[in-house]
Amino acid sequence: MKKTVLNAAHQRHGARLVEFGGFEMPVWYSGLTEEHHAVRQRAGVFDLCHMGRFEIVGDDPVAALDRVVTQDVSRMKKGQVRYSLVCNDEGGVLDDILIYRLPDRLWLVVNAGNRQKLLHWFGERLVGAKVIDHSEDLAMVALQGPLACSLLAPHIDRAHHRAVADLGYYRISRAQVKLTGTPIDGWISRTGYTGEDGFELYIPSGSAESVFDALLQLSDEVIPCGLGCRDTLRLEAGMPLYGHELSEQQDPIGAGLSFGVALDKEGGFIGEPALREVVAHGPSRQLRGFVVEGKRPARQGAVILHDSQPVGVVTSGSPSPTLGVPIACGYVDSSVSEEAPLEVDLRGKSAPLSPHPLPFYRRTTETAHG
Repeated sequence: MKKTVLNAAHQRHGARLVEFGGFEMPVWYSGLTEEHHAVRQRAGVFDLCHMGRFEIVGDDPVAALDRVVTQDVSRMKKGQVRYSLVCNDEGGVLDDILIYRLPDRLWLVVNAGNRQKLLHWFGERLVGAKVIDHSEDLAMVALQGPLACSLLAPHIDRAHHRAVADLGYYRISRAQVKLTGTPIDGWISRTGYTGEDGFELYIPSGSAESVFDALLQLSDEVIPCGLGCRDTLRLEAGMPLYGHELSEQQDPIGAGLSFGVALDKEGGFIGEPALREVVAHGPSRQLRGFVVEGKRPARQGAVILHDSQPVGVVTSGSPSPTLGVPIACGYVDSSVSEEAPLEVDLRGKSAPLSPHPLPFYRRTTETAHG
């Protein structure tokens, strides 16, 4: 297994380490439920260095990238971040990514397990541009939770002397990080994968461990958090996970991600004709949210039943620490109405499913868009 630059820090803080995306990563430190509640109520720190960080360079990198992603990059303003998909010719999802349009460059953040696949894909299909992998030299650390802004603000100087609080949701800015003895030049974005307000810091890898430790020292309210609570937080927030809700066999339309697909952009993109067909005829299956009656959670792969017949499959499921009930997402045949009574097969025993709109949880105070 590969290790991130924060591996030693995880061991010092008592993390339980597991394999994820080819990396040895912390699944939890103090416990999944405690870390989950910390992010919902206070703040938590996450190691995101396993994610892939790419730069797109060339004579016209915007036009080149527009051809291979579903989002309309040409319409993005400088400083904006946008969610997008990378699709194959059949409209299946190769990965879901974030695109950062910086003042002088284009950045991408991709899933750890798809890093090499996308390097190869972009390398073969970018016309007039190339991809540079900065995953090793650029670290990525997140502070997530309702206290994130107030705790981080005194230690960040943004470009043009604007306060961190003024950074809009899904925006990125050059910044000087003053968490350690020496100011560090990097970037800060108001993004995350938890459903809470929060920030992600992009700094040289050599500074990652000192920044990680400094974030934990901001307050007694801040604790280190692992992949376990990151999964329950994103599930409550209705955010897809590659390998669960998304795959090369699943189109983004049925996954409820049409907002990330710009079918009207000039020049088209790889997979556009196939996705137009899906839109025209409707997806064969749709991602839906459920509350599982009883105490047993429905895990990935559990069969969804209607009148004792299979009509779908669970993609993600877990007890919800915030709601106090088991929740699940799963694909269901589009021919089955949302009002139809459904059950899930839990190893030979069925449990009723109650439909629940996605997301399961939405924070009450939305971050203002800048």
